[in-house]
Amino acid sequence: MTIENNKYRNQSLFSITWPLFIEISLHMSMGIAATLILSGYADNAVAGVGVANQIINIFILVFNVSAIGATILVGQNLGANRIKEARRLARSAFGINFWVGLIMTIVAVAFGGLFLQFYGLSGEVYDYAYTFLTVTGMSLFLEAIALALSAVLRSYGHTRETMFVTVIMNVISIIGYFIAIKGLFGFPVTGVIGVSYSIIVARVFLVVALFYFVYKRLALKFHLKDIIKINKQDVKGLLTIGIPSAGENLSYQFSQVVITSFVAMTGDAALAARVYILNISMVCFLFTMAIAQGTQLLVARYMGGGEYDRALKRGLKTLKIAVMVSAFASLAVALIGEPILTVFTDNPSIIAIALPVLWAIVFIEPGRAMNIVLMGSLKSVGDVQFPVVIGVISMWGVAVLLSYYFGVALGMGLLGVWLAQGLDEWLRGIFAWKRWNSQAWLKKISMKKARA
Repeated sequence: MTIENNKYRNQSLFSITWPLFIEISLHMSMGIAATLILSGYADNAVAGVGVANQIINIFILVFNVSAIGATILVGQNLGANRIKEARRLARSAFGINFWVGLIMTIVAVAFGGLFLQFYGLSGEVYDYAYTFLTVTGMSLFLEAIALALSAVLRSYGHTRETMFVTVIMNVISIIGYFIAIKGLFGFPVTGVIGVSYSIIVARVFLVVALFYFVYKRLALKFHLKDIIKINKQDVKGLLTIGIPSAGENLSYQFSQVVITSFVAMTGDAALAARVYILNISMVCFLFTMAIAQGTQLLVARYMGGGEYDRALKRGLKTLKIAVMVSAFASLAVALIGEPILTVFTDNPSIIAIALPVLWAIVFIEPGRAMNIVLMGSLKSVGDVQFPVVIGVISMWGVAVLLSYYFGVALGMGLLGVWLAQGLDEWLRGIFAWKRWNSQAWLKKISMKKARA
């Protein structure tokens, strides 16, 4: 075994995961902090920004196509000691995201209002959503570049660097939020538009800092030719992995757009309650997200080095940990649900809608943990078609249809919507568990080797 193989394939899950946990926690806390600060400004601002963020998340998932592909393929090449190929893939991922980010920025700014019309928003809620979407949309190309650079750093195991950058970025954002909403340091209260511009400033810092760490840690410089002449084989490889992998997430976001329109049918209070619940529920699965991403990196390396049994066992060990932690966290949140909700809002209608949903989360989270951990691991071993096929069928056939049936037709409101989504998470989680244990992905690899 070579020195490089020892370095990359023998890195511990803990050393990768703890910075990821802090980074993801900070990302999620930014959403919570923004919601808290905006709730002191106006509940309609919370609802409008929440809807706009859904659309922005769809754009970000488009950027994740090459980022996911880079995470997996760079990791596999590092595990196989193909260092030159790994560095070339990093350059190609950057080039792809530069152009995709530029195009999506234009789309967001030019057609933001058209996208928002789908939700049936009106009045202040629409105005806040439109302002946030079009202003923050101007910096989407920076987010695209940042995702590519972060994926490269993580693939090499430099998760502490991305964590550090996230900490500073969050500090910049929070200061901007308080200035915009509270009028600190003598600045005027600018509301949602001020919050939007603070996000742009934070993204500029993010990209500059990531360029610095990519050069400092990997001695990797990017040049003009990296965005003009992108390796065609790399593009094919990144998209072959990335499109199906991101397709599952894109399907989820589009299904959430439809589900949010159902929630909007039940009133503005339910729409605001949904945003608060989404922020609170993040606490329940942030550990799962971190350990799943760490596992995905390791599984990709094991696959590159031909350690298939090690990859299988790693996925199952992570699953047990994630299910137990998510179940405990969701139960703890449900038990202290009312005090948590009063931190966000004092509106009794919103609190009454949200409280029962917190108990539904206890049912949902273990299924979500199965889904996140094993679907991510399946992508790392190259089984990229299965997650998207199951995802599309379950999200639309279960989550969307039953959200309308339970939430609107039966009049269960937001609780019905959450229960429907819980059934979707469990169904996908069970399918992922069966697929992982069947080792169908290993059989595919054996067949490819036999043909070669």
